[in-house]
Amino acid sequence: MKKVVLYYPLQSDPDRGLVTSFHLQPMALLAIAGWPLADGYEVVLIDGNLYTPEEAQRRVVEACEGALLYATTGILGFAVADGFHCTRAVKEAHPELPCFIGGWFASSDPGLQLETGLYDAVALGQGEITFRELVHAVDEGKDLGEVAGLALLRDGAVVHTAPRTVVGWDQLENNPWELLDYPAYAERMRQPWHKDTVEPISPLPGLGPEDSFTAVSYFSSFGCPLDCAFCCSPGIAGRRWKAMPAERMLDDIEDIWRRWGFDALHFFDANWGVTEKRVREFCTGLLERKIDIKYYAYMQADSVCSFSSETLDLMAESGLYSALIGAETGSDETMKAIHKTTRGDNNLEAAEALDARNISVYATYLIGFPNESASSMLETLDQARRMAHACPIATPAVWEYQAIPGAAFYEEALALGYEPPRTLDEWGAFYDYRWDRSPGFVPEEVARMARLYRHFTGMVGGHMRGRIGLWERHAAKRLASEEDFGRGWPLGLTEARLFHLAQRFEGLLPRRWRERGTRIEKGWKTRRGHGERAETAGSASTSSMGQEASA
Repeated sequence: MKKVVLYYPLQSDPDRGLVTSFHLQPMALLAIAGWPLADGYEVVLIDGNLYTPEEAQRRVVEACEGALLYATTGILGFAVADGFHCTRAVKEAHPELPCFIGGWFASSDPGLQLETGLYDAVALGQGEITFRELVHAVDEGKDLGEVAGLALLRDGAVVHTAPRTVVGWDQLENNPWELLDYPAYAERMRQPWHKDTVEPISPLPGLGPEDSFTAVSYFSSFGCPLDCAFCCSPGIAGRRWKAMPAERMLDDIEDIWRRWGFDALHFFDANWGVTEKRVREFCTGLLERKIDIKYYAYMQADSVCSFSSETLDLMAESGLYSALIGAETGSDETMKAIHKTTRGDNNLEAAEALDARNISVYATYLIGFPNESASSMLETLDQARRMAHACPIATPAVWEYQAIPGAAFYEEALALGYEPPRTLDEWGAFYDYRWDRSPGFVPEEVARMARLYRHFTGMVGGHMRGRIGLWERHAAKRLASEEDFGRGWPLGLTEARLFHLAQRFEGLLPRRWRERGTRIEKGWKTRRGHGERAETAGSASTSSMGQEASA
């Protein structure tokens, strides 16, 4: 059989002390591997996250010996640089081997990839059918210009072949799970949790961050019907949303669950809950088939608010234990600017509806969009503050906007003077909301309030010190007080500095004083804790406040 080699890049930079969650598996490459396997090709899939960068490259270069072609992918972050480095190593060892790349980042700026001279083509957007035809074209020696959905470099210019429409699951194969060495992932999932984990999945109810459990990544849809101006999906997927039918999804999930016996499923769909009917069918099917798993999905506040109480109850009963909601902003003015239909306190209402069913919410807010006013940013912080106070198990995270290639706001950011990374290495060193700064559209006073918000929310669940004491109760009062927030949290920075100093010298106190306060319980059985995300946010905000205090 002729061999196709696929490389899934390392998602996090080990030189920054970051660790990739092994709950994240190479779904994008499993998806495109289905048709070549069905057509009789051998497919070798190597996940760089299982190895050191050097070992991953060695394995890929070795696998490419005698191969028909090599392909990789990548989304924002270190994967962009790691995929570039691995492809360069492949080309140095096998200069005649056809090499290709796809994925969201490459689709957004194919010229950046093609100008390296490493790639014969970039696959744009949905890749399953494109890659199938690409494999056959290479095998049969055809002109790549005949394959729809590609970007090519011709006479120094980027040209696109015929556009390709988004297709549904009637034209797609199921993931070839046999390519995934799942025991290797499960073994690593049982190792101690690392605080700087990239793409973590929230811990299961009743478990703390240090407790292990196994999970499988899953995609059940492609694209998103929304037109968010900060996202590249509208330009790449054309606001199309194609979803796997619930019954087919249930058959597939039941098969791998009975094979591997994992604890949780992490849906990486950009928008899992678009239609209530599909959600109900899925939830009902899990219960009828007695598939005993917990699952985590990305949803929109509009969906949660529009679903019936019966559907929300079904979601909780069938195992939904955590949902990521793209809250984006607390300002109607800015929500209109980013082209989302969420209005008023829909984000808060959705979080309260899920929180009441013991489903934790990780709500992601952004501040500092191009041309966003300071008052709009403060409205966002205020809504996040109210959510943190009203929903004991929610984690409303507020990050600074970062300009993403291919999005409408990216062009606006450039017009306002934003200077983006220029090389694949530079792009690979950027784009983690916990460490990397925005284009600079957040006024310092708002940035100070955002840092204080992260500090207070990190404390209020007791995860900074593992207990609820005086500091934690005071932080809760700070979050609850609309008056304090309206006044800019006076003395907040001083309190943060004092907390940092107290933490530094706490070890010198007698043990009975160090441990004063109520020890927090694990997980969400009492609806007190914020889970893994809050601990991550808390440790990050403590560090940033500590740096300010030291300065």
